Amino acid sequence: MKTVIIDGYTTNPGDLSWEGFAEFGPYQVYDRTDESRGAQLLLERIEDADAVVVNKNEITRDIMRRAKKLHFISQCASGYDNIDIAAARELGIAVTNVPGYSTDAVAQHTIALLLELTNHVALHSQSVREGEWFRAPDFCFTKKPLTLLAGKVLGIVGFGAIGRRVAGIAGALGMEVVTYRSDPARALAADVVSLHCPLNQETLRFINRDTLSRMKRGALLINTARGGLLDEAAVAEALTTGHLAGLAADVLSAEPPLPDNPLLGLPNVILTPHIAWLPKETREYLIRICLDNQRSFLAGGRLNRID
Repeated sequence: MKTVIIDGYTTNPGDLSWEGFAEFGPYQVYDRTDESRGAQLLLERIEDADAVVVNKNEITRDIMRRAKKLHFISQCASGYDNIDIAAARELGIAVTNVPGYSTDAVAQHTIALLLELTNHVALHSQSVREGEWFRAPDFCFTKKPLTLLAGKVLGIVGFGAIGRRVAGIAGALGMEVVTYRSDPARALAADVVSLHCPLNQETLRFINRDTLSRMKRGALLINTARGGLLDEAAVAEALTTGHLAGLAADVLSAEPPLPDNPLLGLPNVILTPHIAWLPKETREYLIRICLDNQRSFLAGGRLNRID
């Protein structure tokens, strides 16, 4: 069984090993497969592959039809909207994913963003490096006011595994947690609103001018789910007017962002480049479960099969 890993760099930029795939036969690793050439390059790379491991590249019906030997697709992530599942089912190609691998990592990053919004650690560290503490007339100084989280209300939109983990950590910090599922109005009017829901037709641009108008003036917004949950122009406007005090996001509508993204450059915005899932331990687990999925498939099992 030949396995081709077509976009392996983000999962393994060189600090891990793909050697486990040798168990199944020959394997080939490509850091990236450029989609600007359409499907041609991808087809060239997988034309003799029995199995493909993919993260972000699109696996369409046409690609599956033309990759004659392909009978197993391993999604090296939880989400699989880059794979035509209906076509795979019709063509008898098994598809697996890795559910829940990033729960702890994304929850941790969410809290890191929350603390950066309230404690401005990076800002104050930079000011010390630039000599401002040395020049200060007092033993301490602040560049921005700090905010105590104990007693504040956190509204969580999307109460799956990640949302529940964030709620647990927030509770330990003394916050009151309200879920959108249980009380939509109060969750949106919280001191901090954190998004953990999937992106679909119902949630596309969920945070828009209407929902922003129902949020508390001076609230903080955190998004570690999907960039498409925000109407970015409306959010930028709310940040500019002060209706939102701050935004921290690990995801944007287009990644990498386009130069004209309205959130870029705003002083009350913290952006990280889709790294919440990236701890080494998380990526090790991701590769391990991909190996387990392929091993199960070859043994006639259905571990993490998408049907």
